[in-house]
Amino acid sequence: MDVTLMLQFWVLGFLLVLIPGPDWACAIGAGLRARSATPSVLGMLSGYVVVVSVVAVGLGALVTEYPVALTTMSLVGAAYLLYLGATTLRTRASSGIGAIATEAPVGSGGGSAEFFKGMGVSTLNPKGLLLLMALLPQFVSPHGWLSTGQMLVLGGLHVLNCAVVYFAVALLSRRLLGSHPGASTVMTRLAGVMMLVVALGILAEKAGELLG
Repeated sequence: MDVTLMLQFWVLGFLLVLIPGPDWACAIGAGLRARSATPSVLGMLSGYVVVVSVVAVGLGALVTEYPVALTTMSLVGAAYLLYLGATTLRTRASSGIGAIATEAPVGSGGGSAEFFKGMGVSTLNPKGLLLLMALLPQFVSPHGWLSTGQMLVLGGLHVLNCAVVYFAVALLSRRLLGSHPGASTVMTRLAGVMMLVVALGILAEKAGELLG
């Protein structure tokens, strides 16, 4: 496998992960809302493992061949983001970090719920699927390993990038905002608004495609 291509993909992928989106909103919300952000972040990473596997085995091409599959996925993803955004905005501003954290105590079902929320965000995000479908083939060398193996390795680098950035985002949001209830409330609401904006953008894009 071409090491130069791997490094190029790693750098480009890292820069793309730094762009705020639904994953950032989920990480920020988990950092402010839950006692531990680990379940949410692990859920998002697991979701990307699924997406990478789907693209690597060629199902990404199948989705491209049948646009209705991608449209359905986009609509489901948008609906899920709308739900998460609305749920985040309903968090009571007066609760504070300590009170909100007790909603998902360690060792209870709260961790599982946060895990699957995070997994849903990354798995149902059509932008993530399209990004990996577009990028991974560009960095596959025609010489050496099978393309599936190369894509899995590159996808592993993407998951590693996500782990570094999202854990950092969750940790910094908790440390920088946890002691400032007013700021944490604003950021929690901003995370919810980000999810709603992305969801509405996806719906508008798909509506334009259907009407066009």
